[in-house]
Amino acid sequence: MLKMYENSTEAIFFFTREGQTISMNPAAEKIMNVHVLEQLKKGAENALCTVCIGYTSESDLTTCKDCYFTSSSHEDFSSFQVFLETEGKGITPYAATFHVIDAEKGTRVFILRDLSVQFETQSKLEQNTMMKNVIKAQENERKRISRELHDSVAQELLSAVVDLRALKYMTDDKDVLKKTNESTTTLIRLMDDIRNLSVELRPSALDDFGLEAAFRSHFKRLEESSGLSVDFVSTIERNRYETEVETVFYRICQEAVFNAVKYAHVETVQVRLFEEQNILHLIVKDEGAGFIRGSNPLGTGLGLYGMNERAELVLGNVTISSEIGEGTTVHLRVPLKEQREMAE
Repeated sequence: MLKMYENSTEAIFFFTREGQTISMNPAAEKIMNVHVLEQLKKGAENALCTVCIGYTSESDLTTCKDCYFTSSSHEDFSSFQVFLETEGKGITPYAATFHVIDAEKGTRVFILRDLSVQFETQSKLEQNTMMKNVIKAQENERKRISRELHDSVAQELLSAVVDLRALKYMTDDKDVLKKTNESTTTLIRLMDDIRNLSVELRPSALDDFGLEAAFRSHFKRLEESSGLSVDFVSTIERNRYETEVETVFYRICQEAVFNAVKYAHVETVQVRLFEEQNILHLIVKDEGAGFIRGSNPLGTGLGLYGMNERAELVLGNVTISSEIGEGTTVHLRVPLKEQREMAE
């Protein structure tokens, strides 16, 4: 028992009924600063109060009301959460036990187990969950606006074009016909812009046919609008993946190719989509201007940050390699559902 007490990773204190320290193990001494440790060893009453930030009750995250150390209301303090100002780690959350082990003498034991790792894990989980919900809401809103533009606005413009074309059969006035033709041309160009915007917001091919079809459609539009040639090779065998995975791959590919168009000054980009050992890969490579990682590349850098954020949501990762004058390669790896379930 003595060895367990001495070697335990949990901090253990023994106190008298009056709050004086009887004993504490090395783990307990380790978390206390020198001044508080001296006070505890001298048996100063309530020395622990100087580092205690409070405990979690049913109504408050941290409170000193009905303190576990001095409470006479017989509350259950066999398992609760407490926050202490510790040496080198600042305010630290602990799972705590505080109870009487000798009723006659009033001896009490206080045991602490560090919850920092659990709190960090919980925080990351909450952040990921929140980010997933934000991105899901964003994609749903993109889809709604995309369909509204395509099914409503574009159709109204088409009706206006039909009406304008009908005017040429209703008048011989050359000025009116000229203006009608000009307006018709403007509306048709606006319709094309709206359709392109609709597809950029959320391509129907991604929802209806999957990644490969969405990629090919996207690259075709790019070639028509910017002149960029995309050398696309796909060897995936599955028709569909999880919606979340497909969205991540499409958005990261979209961002990587956009960066190549805007900053790399190239005419051709290589895109590879393949599976290997139950991991889905995307490689976007250009032989353009390149940049030095850690420097301030052209643009805000938010695109690269967004790629990593999106990849992490599906337990994937993005690596970006680039050299000045040698080009840039973006490599996305995401474990497929079976692998992710094993990881979780």
